[in-house]
Amino acid sequence: MGNVGIWQILVIVALLVILFGRGKISELMGDVAKGIKSFKKGMSDDVDKPASIDKSDDTNQKN
Repeated sequence: MGNVGIWQILVIVALLVILFGRGKISELMGDVAKGIKSFKKGMSDDVDKPASIDKSDDTNQKN
């Protein structure tokens, strides 16, 4: 049971296509791709915008 060969993978893929159809699988993969793109965009937005320092807080300053 250790090794998964190419034939086992092909059988699994064929069963998935039969059960769900090509349209549903491609739709699912499109949703996954959109999620990945959204995640990457969110991560790059966080890197581009450094954390702002609120200077209106004067409680730490001594007179």
